[in-house]
Amino acid sequence: MKLCIFGAGGIGGYLGARLADAGHEVHLMARGEHLAALQSDGLRVESIHGDTDGDLPATDDPAEVGPCDAVLLCVKSTDTRTAAADMAPLLDDETAVVSFQNGVDNEAWLAEILDESHVVGGVAYIFSTIKEPGVIEHTGGPARFIYGELDGERTDRIQALDDALSACEGVDAVLADNIRVELWRKFAFICAQAGMTATTRRPVGDIRETEPSWEMYRRLIEEVCAVARAEGVDLPDDTVSEWLDFAQDLDPGMYSSLHYDLTHDKPMELDALNGSVVRHADDVGVDVPMNEAVTAILSPSAARRE
Repeated sequence: MKLCIFGAGGIGGYLGARLADAGHEVHLMARGEHLAALQSDGLRVESIHGDTDGDLPATDDPAEVGPCDAVLLCVKSTDTRTAAADMAPLLDDETAVVSFQNGVDNEAWLAEILDESHVVGGVAYIFSTIKEPGVIEHTGGPARFIYGELDGERTDRIQALDDALSACEGVDAVLADNIRVELWRKFAFICAQAGMTATTRRPVGDIRETEPSWEMYRRLIEEVCAVARAEGVDLPDDTVSEWLDFAQDLDPGMYSSLHYDLTHDKPMELDALNGSVVRHADDVGVDVPMNEAVTAILSPSAARRE
């Protein structure tokens, strides 16, 4: 397959390296010092599943890449619409644009700009970041990537992507029967983990040990699940307990990308996380006071970075 990794950061860089190792034609889209390092020194991945490196073509101009079989979109949700507006040179009639991003709105935002037929849902479970320009560090998580057509159809293109990812070392590839369930399932966890570590500015271990904070963590998950079900998303009954058990096992020093962005003066994904919960809740008439609180507390900081 010919693939474009649109946003070759922690997630995209990892995927790009693994797909290239499996023999696919992979093009990286990046910017700034990271792009310069990719062009001069190539891409290196340092991973708990094994290190790899390669000299992959990298650019900030989609026209240099041309039409692809699939575009894996791995930019922050704050950049979704901008990325979509630049994507035309990468697309032909059957190109899949797979969103491996945080939140449940990116697919709709993409469809506002691209033909909806291009849009594919995706979920990534991996802890990886840009260690330094040109170097991706994968420190944990199952490296599980879940994806599927929005209508659940097993199309030729999604089967081809599944075959490609399933053949990659260091990738746990899952073709979902219902990708909307998977999107909301992860959303329930990330809104709690991101919301609580950012508002308290404390790691998950401190939150677990503080009863009112741990209770709020639980309620954040419950609220997201309630909104999802009100929208007709058939989440598993054990979603809340599953994520609480998962969070209990996290390294006590773990924060979230939202906390990182808050403390490093970077654009924040608040609007795609807890802010999105509030919007969806308004649409279906569900009360979400915990998500409203997180949104209210962090909104001034998020607005200052826009």
